[in-house]
Amino acid sequence: MPITFQALFAPDRRALQFAIKTLIGGGLALWLALRWGLEQPSWALMTAFIVAQPLSGMVVQKGLARLLGTLVGTIMSVVFMGLFAQTPWLFLLALALWLGLCTASSTLLRSAWSYSFVLAGYTVAIIALPAITHPLTVFDQAVARCTEICLGILCATAASALLWPLRVERQLAGQARAAWHSGMNAARATLAGDALARKGLLEILGKIVAVDAQREHAWFEGSLGRQRARAISGLSQKLLMLLRIARSVRRQWNQLELLEAEQLMPWMTEVQEAIGACDTAQLQALRPRLLDASHDAGISAAQSYCLARFTLLLDTAMAACTALKAVQEGRETVDPPRTLTPHRDLSLALVFGARSALAFLVVAGFWLATAWPAASGALVLTCVVCSLFASRENGAQIGMSFLRGILLAIPSAFIVGQILLPQWSGFALLCMGMGVPLFLGALGMANPQIGATATSFCLHFIVLVSPLNRMTFDVANFFNSAQAMLIGVGAAVLAFRLLILRNPTWHSRRLLQATLADLVRLTRRTLRGAESWFGGRMADRLLQLARHYPELPEPARSRWDDGLLGLDIGDELLHLRLSLAAAQVPVSAPQRRYLEQLEIVLGQGPAGSRAEALAQPSEALLKTLYALPPSDAVKLAQGAVLQLQSSWRAWCHQQELSHGLA
Repeated sequence: MPITFQALFAPDRRALQFAIKTLIGGGLALWLALRWGLEQPSWALMTAFIVAQPLSGMVVQKGLARLLGTLVGTIMSVVFMGLFAQTPWLFLLALALWLGLCTASSTLLRSAWSYSFVLAGYTVAIIALPAITHPLTVFDQAVARCTEICLGILCATAASALLWPLRVERQLAGQARAAWHSGMNAARATLAGDALARKGLLEILGKIVAVDAQREHAWFEGSLGRQRARAISGLSQKLLMLLRIARSVRRQWNQLELLEAEQLMPWMTEVQEAIGACDTAQLQALRPRLLDASHDAGISAAQSYCLARFTLLLDTAMAACTALKAVQEGRETVDPPRTLTPHRDLSLALVFGARSALAFLVVAGFWLATAWPAASGALVLTCVVCSLFASRENGAQIGMSFLRGILLAIPSAFIVGQILLPQWSGFALLCMGMGVPLFLGALGMANPQIGATATSFCLHFIVLVSPLNRMTFDVANFFNSAQAMLIGVGAAVLAFRLLILRNPTWHSRRLLQATLADLVRLTRRTLRGAESWFGGRMADRLLQLARHYPELPEPARSRWDDGLLGLDIGDELLHLRLSLAAAQVPVSAPQRRYLEQLEIVLGQGPAGSRAEALAQPSEALLKTLYALPPSDAVKLAQGAVLQLQSSWRAWCHQQELSHGLA
């Protein structure tokens, strides 16, 4: 069965519940707006559909973000109108710059609260553009729009919280367990050197990022939701650490001679079985045996380093199990977790901001040249679509989905608004006429594959019908508004098509430069929160590199290896600094010189001619470490220095093979 027919005529229980809740919330907002005689009751109804989400915490969080953005946009609309009311071209230019700034800011923020910038951008257009010919009414317009939007937010939130509430925090436990299980499997596959380790790494990184994104929604679901949100941060941090140490163990294993690896193979097998079983008791029983084996005088230094890292891996696996238990029980972890920091791309944000400004200026120029009365509606639609989708790489595809929604909404709204409603009267018949199309649209909104088209259909159906206490029916005005919608959204889609980053090689190169900049900062950054800061940003970048990997030409596919090697070097650097801190080693001159030289080398980037740049600083630091009293932390620090030098050499050689001698 096609997806559309399945979503509309064979929906599941949750889709039906979502559609009913959305329709009741929107109907309540419309009834109150009509009852209180608000100027544009359709805005209250539209807001209820805009903030509709399947989970209750999402509705609250999105409603608050929308409210905050609406308030900021309301204030800025009054400011812009007060400054530029006498010069329309300057007003439109300022509005284009504001729209571009808000789009760029929403791209950089990379959280659920970025929706506030979206609203702050197009609320100015919603309020100020209709008042441009009557600037003295802008304050009344601002108060009216703000009141209608707040009413829609409150009604949608109440309906979602009271009717079949689906709480985010209740789903976090299952999602957290799935992420934890994938993390343990990915760690085991990494230890085994499995060829599918890349796929497992991407899978667990995607799950960690997805689960961590739910924290902000769960925060608005009471004390239990807040505790689980904090526990999720701890679990994400521990899973990233587990992947980091598993890769470091495999790197250390690859440094062993064939005979040394054969001698440690029983330990490797036992560790893999313990991690694969996900049994805390088995992990606890294995750890002291590994620790004793690492102190055996009959093994080599490389074997000792490897066994010590095995021990650290078991510690991290047990910490991940404890973090999962904290999520399931809804309590905080012992150590305060740190929020994962996403990768923020200023260049990409500027491009996306320019998209919004360009599309708006094109339609604004058309308005100034033709003086078409309905062009203000086209400008509003351009602002809305640009604010919502200009910060997405697939903005053109989503814009086309919006256009399809408009094309579906026009005949539906014409039948309801121009044929049925002139013959009917009363709120009950109004609800019946608008309720059936909106109910089908809400069913489509519950399906992610057709959600954009269904949302566009609902919103533009409401705009074209435009319910009022005293409605006027004008076919010419109806088609004028429909034409303005198509032009406004079409201009936005055209801007998305023209201003797009089509070169994945350039995108990958920028990610490499961002990785090098983070590695430089990691040499001097405080260790508190460094794990989540570096791990979160690298997880985000690796996911982006993987998304562009199929589009890259064969010689440029080494950018994925660049990302992995950058991750390995950052992991070893963190490992070194944490081990030195655990050993309570005072900062010596060789250690300081080593970090300074490492910062310089990382700043220059990998190249074949710099493969041995860390040889002399590493040798000097190792002499200092060998002179210290023996301990597990010192042993781990010694292994980290050797692995840093080895990983840097491998990165330089990989660059030479892929891009030529620098």
